[in-house]
Parts: sequence; structure tokens; C-alpha cells
Amino acid sequence: MKRHIPNFLTMLNLLSGCIAVVLAVRNHLELAALFVAIGIFFDFFDGLAARLLNVKSELGVQLDSLADLVTSGLVPGIVMFQLFNQANGLNSYTWSGESTESMFWVGDTFIAISFLGFLITLASAYRLAKFNIDEDQATTFTGLPTPANALFILSLPLILKYHNNVTFDTLILSNWFLVVITLLSAYMLNARVRLFSLKFKGGKLRDNIIKYTFLLLSLILLIVMQFMAIPVIIVLYVVFSVIENSKGKLA
Repeated sequence: MKRHIPNFLTMLNLLSGCIAVVLAVRNHLELAALFVAIGIFFDFFDGLAARLLNVKSELGVQLDSLADLVTSGLVPGIVMFQLFNQANGLNSYTWSGESTESMFWVGDTFIAISFLGFLITLASAYRLAKFNIDEDQATTFTGLPTPANALFILSLPLILKYHNNVTFDTLILSNWFLVVITLLSAYMLNARVRLFSLKFKGGKLRDNIIKYTFLLLSLILLIVMQFMAIPVIIVLYVVFSVIENSKGKLA
């Protein structure tokens, strides 16, 4: 019975991702972000449950990546698609399906650039496939993990909705900014950069000082900056990982 617990948690991750897909397509981006966060919560605990119960399996590994592709790969792609639409003046698609404009047209203009957002989904799929066959990513990651990337992308509509900052609103709803973020996201997902996982080496502070510092600083930033802290935390994650890698080489 216990061997099914991790897979059940993975299924809850997938269910959360499916709900987030529907919400993102309907342009309820803040609710989509909530269900992505719920999915990532289950994603963290399915692996933890498998280790604690000693029931890790090849099926669980494959199932986990399939769930992540939906929750942390497809949803961010749809959200970026919607942000491009907003940046180009396309009206929201409502629950009733009514809109003064069609889904991909504004007047006589076809919004082709919006589909660039799905580059995030393609890059996520490629990263997850590589992860499944790479035995060298047990304690570290090569490239930005898909959940971290998803949180970065999903933070953008949250900043738009809850921070009401004209400067940030103008920046985020700029085609150039969205193109750069999309390309950077796709690159970082598959970059040959070593990033630490939040698996601690025993309980000694000295052995985990970088991770404890990162978590404490992240908590402070979330309290002070709220949703605006999320992109900063992802950047700090990369920076702290580089620092930890440098320490390892020096040692």
C-alpha cells in the first residue's frame, strides 16, 4: 500500500496542473498561479515520501516528469502566451467565450508573437527528458528546475495584479521584455549550470550554510516584497548555486 503514496501525490500534482491549464486558457492567471503552487507542493512531497518510505521506482520517476510537464511546463507557456496577448492589446477570453476580438487577432493584425511563449513548454519538455536519463542529477540540478522556472513566469501576472506599479506594469507588458524573459527562461532550463537541490547534507549548519542562508533570505524577501520577491529569489538561487560550486572547487 505504501508504495502507492508517492504516485498518489504525483497524481495530485498533475490534477493541479490540469486545473491550472484551464484557468490559464481562460486568462485567470492568478488562480492558475495558485494551482501551480499547489502542484509544486505535491511535487516536493512525492519525492520526499518516496525517499522516506524507501519506495522509489522507475514508474514514479517517469510519472513525476509527466506531471511536471503539465504543471511546470505547459502552464507557464500558456501564461506567457496570455501576457504577449495583453501586451498587444488583445482582450481577455471570458468564461462565456465572448470577446470583442478573436483569440489571435486584433483588428487586422495576427498576434503571431504570442506563440513564442510556448518555447518555455518545449524547453521544459527537453529538460525533463534529459533529467530522466541523467544519473548525475541526484543531489544537484543541471539547469534551472522546471518548478523554479514556473514560479518565475507565474510571478509576472501576480505582480501586475497586486502591486499596481506603473513602471513594472509597463515593463512586463512590453514585447521586448517578454521576448527576453522567454528566451532566457528556455536557455536557463537547459544551461550547463550546476544548481543545488534543497536536500540537506545531514543536520550540520556548516555543511548547509549556503542553503540555510538562501532560505532565510528568501523568507525575508517574501515578507518585505511579496510577489515581487519571487523573480529576485530565483536569481539569488542561481547566484548562491554558483557560490556553492565555487566553494566545492576550492575545497
